[in-house]
Amino acid sequence: MTSTQSDLAGLSRFIFRAPNWYSSLGFALLVAAMAGVAAFDSGDLAGSWRGLFFLGRDAWEGIFFIGIPTVVAAFGTTGVDRFVGGKLTHNRSSLLALAGEVIIVTIVTLATIISVATGLGQRFIFDALVVALASVFAFRLLIIMAVSRSSLLIASVPASIQTLTAAALLFVYSGTLRFFEVGGPLLEAYLMPYLARPSRAPPELSVIAPSHFQLLAITCVTYAVAVYAFLRVVDRPWRRSLGVSVLDFIRGFIGHVAEGTRELEDFFEQLGQEAIVPVTVLSFRRTDGTEKARFVLPMIHPGPMGEIGGGNFPERVARRAEGLAFPPHATAGHDFNLVTEREVDVVLDAADCAYDDIEYTADATPSTRVESGDAKMLGQRFGDDAVLVSTYAPMFADDVEYAVGLSAAAEARTTGLEDVLLVDAHNCNNGLSGPDLGHVTPGSKRSFDMISAAGYAGERLSESEQDTLLLGTAWEETDWTPREGIGPLGIRVAVTEVAGQTTVYVLIDGNNMEPGLRDRIVESLTSKRVDVAEVMTTDTHIVNTVEAENQVGAAIDQDDLLETIERLTDEALDDREPVTAGMATRRAEVTIFGNDRTETLASHANAVVSMGGALALAVILAAMAVSILVFFLA
Repeated sequence: MTSTQSDLAGLSRFIFRAPNWYSSLGFALLVAAMAGVAAFDSGDLAGSWRGLFFLGRDAWEGIFFIGIPTVVAAFGTTGVDRFVGGKLTHNRSSLLALAGEVIIVTIVTLATIISVATGLGQRFIFDALVVALASVFAFRLLIIMAVSRSSLLIASVPASIQTLTAAALLFVYSGTLRFFEVGGPLLEAYLMPYLARPSRAPPELSVIAPSHFQLLAITCVTYAVAVYAFLRVVDRPWRRSLGVSVLDFIRGFIGHVAEGTRELEDFFEQLGQEAIVPVTVLSFRRTDGTEKARFVLPMIHPGPMGEIGGGNFPERVARRAEGLAFPPHATAGHDFNLVTEREVDVVLDAADCAYDDIEYTADATPSTRVESGDAKMLGQRFGDDAVLVSTYAPMFADDVEYAVGLSAAAEARTTGLEDVLLVDAHNCNNGLSGPDLGHVTPGSKRSFDMISAAGYAGERLSESEQDTLLLGTAWEETDWTPREGIGPLGIRVAVTEVAGQTTVYVLIDGNNMEPGLRDRIVESLTSKRVDVAEVMTTDTHIVNTVEAENQVGAAIDQDDLLETIERLTDEALDDREPVTAGMATRRAEVTIFGNDRTETLASHANAVVSMGGALALAVILAAMAVSILVFFLA
């Protein structure tokens, strides 16, 4: 992950799951009742029973005039929006209505404070209410256009529900209709009691005049034009450089993190490019022919987040394998994210084909570890094939780019190896802080360190004598959750023994590790239990649905983690038995993000955040200036 991509990932800290619709509405009615108590003064509160009566009446008036428009908007917006082709859910609709209510209460409260301090009077408060209702319309219009991708005119229909409902209640209970000369005795007798009911409303509403509704209409039109202009300006760079709309990205991102929808995959599919990726499988069989363990390594990146694209790839591998599955992280960055979860099936099919191609052998070499610059490489040969595990610990490192991994594997094969399963251990990083996030790119010193280390490891393994292979495994799902940095695969341990040497491979279902934790685990295991040890993470992005930085060891007790790994290593040592091993590679044609697409997307998204705020403020100030001018002219 580059620094630009990390800035984009860091935005996820502002995202939260949308609450259930009834939770949003319950809170909205509570806010409305409190606003009613603060806004209306129905009578003398002296005396307990009279005080409770008037307090209850004030709360009810708040619910009626503020809460009812919120309830109508919460239930009505979803139906109207879907009728015109939108995609708003009930949870989103209720949350949007609650946000609109908060806007109204905030603006009117500030206006009341200003009115009391300056003596501007009740009319100023209702002038501010006009601005508040228009602002709610503009806010809802912006969200609905972004989420439902409707045009300005179509989105205006569901966006206006909350404002129109509030305006209708104010029109009826302020008695505004009596300002007009309409109808005759029949209208006066049958309709006026329902269309003009000032006697049943708080006296404060008597200040409302027809001009308020005229100003509301003009202000809403002004704000709608401002929203449209803002979206057009923000969206233009995306369409020119990426050929997609920023609104599609916003809708998909919000849909995924708020409700777990697949809308973000639709957006990524528009960006995708075709690619061919190697898929390597290492399988271990017992003497009875059943599979004991399976390492599956496609050169893709398990992202971008949650279960979007290939985010749940490690778990899918575990469900597909007969033996205990080990899906470590490959040498690939975010450009090699799968665009949709459907692409995972293509990779798994290629893995199945590779598994069918495997020829097994009972021989293997002891493991060997080499170093070149910052790069460390642990290697072990099984027949004519080899596993190589790369790490830069204790130095910080993040993803290794695809081209670097291909070059390193090719370097190892020049020593006589056939298939090479090259793992990026992904086990030491300092999170998303600092100018250098450890991205290993082609042409960098670190890339050449890794390529050289792969060559040295290949040479040693080619020269090493082979002997009978023993394998033991252990697994625990653990009680830790993705929010704590551990995915559903928990911790998996494989121990090989060749010629008396024991090597343990620890795989944690997480996204990188806190600095120093890997070294602490390796030291503990090699000092008491095994000869050689390495710790890997799957780089699962299930742990990054809401939090961009959620490394193993950051949220959980590291002593508890170490104790669990030690216990599982002991179980794997007790589980050792003779096995045969084999490796094969197939290629899969998949749709990925594509070269530089992730960086371009991140750059544009960061630009929208950094410049969009200033642009939005400028648009708001301009719209407010026009509103003030209209108020003075009126």
